[in-house]
Amino acid sequence: MANPHAQVYFGDRIVAADAASVNVASSAVLYGLSVYTVFPVHVDGSARTAFRLDDHFRRLEESCKIIGIDRFAAEWDFARFRTAVVELIDRNAPVTDVFVRATVHVVESIPGTRVRGCEIKVSMFVYDAVPIVPQDGMRLKSSPWRRIPDNAIPSRAKVNGAYVNSVLAKQDAIDSGYDDCIFLDGNGHVCELSAANIFLVRNGTLITPDVSCDILDGINRRTILTLAAEDGIPFVERTVDLTELYIADEIFVSGTSAGAAPVTEVDGRLIADGRQGPISQALRKRHAAALRTDELHGWVTDLAESPA
Repeated sequence: MANPHAQVYFGDRIVAADAASVNVASSAVLYGLSVYTVFPVHVDGSARTAFRLDDHFRRLEESCKIIGIDRFAAEWDFARFRTAVVELIDRNAPVTDVFVRATVHVVESIPGTRVRGCEIKVSMFVYDAVPIVPQDGMRLKSSPWRRIPDNAIPSRAKVNGAYVNSVLAKQDAIDSGYDDCIFLDGNGHVCELSAANIFLVRNGTLITPDVSCDILDGINRRTILTLAAEDGIPFVERTVDLTELYIADEIFVSGTSAGAAPVTEVDGRLIADGRQGPISQALRKRHAAALRTDELHGWVTDLAESPA
């Protein structure tokens, strides 16, 4: 990840990046007890727009609710969140597209393994919108590390501590000469990458693991499915076997930090002819446009306008 821009939001104000810290005795440090979301901000001169900002706030709310971080709902609403985002962007004045990572930290000191009623702090920082995966064709490796099941650490919640699972799997892939991993569940079915959802195309149909397959119900995943429906592309959400990836006509992944990136190889097997397919290409183009300009869905929030 790129270094954060100079000013960050922490607690209830903008501070210098090196002044934003949590106690080493806090739950956020001791147990990884924080939840987060990442969203893109498009910059075009003085214009700044955020993609699906309300959905990203809702994901923070839902992650907190799942984990039991009850203070967030009591202290934050969307209006406060939007105001903090606007202030953060204004203070950093980015000149190119950026990502914003917003996190709810449980900062209670040595509370033991509990969460309800614990003190929280919200942080947000800005960093350059550099994709975390190659955009010209990814090489993926199925991981020996299994995806944490939803009944162990909920997949629908973006819990910081759970990403140790992703670190183990992606590092194994990198050490083996690949770009990223493919998580499988305990039964060997395909879940997702270390930080992106996965799609495949077979015989003209778009296929992706359903939300009961220990995946994050990704905001960009939902975006892709909406765009596919509008373009008349048939799609299905279901269990996917690893070997289906080997014989797919196309594969691509989606995520805020991944974009809609094509996959050209899985476990040493070339996908089709090794080039991005027509459905992947069409959806990638539509996705890139939706991030910046959207008049149909209400996905784009103008950060210069006062909230209604």
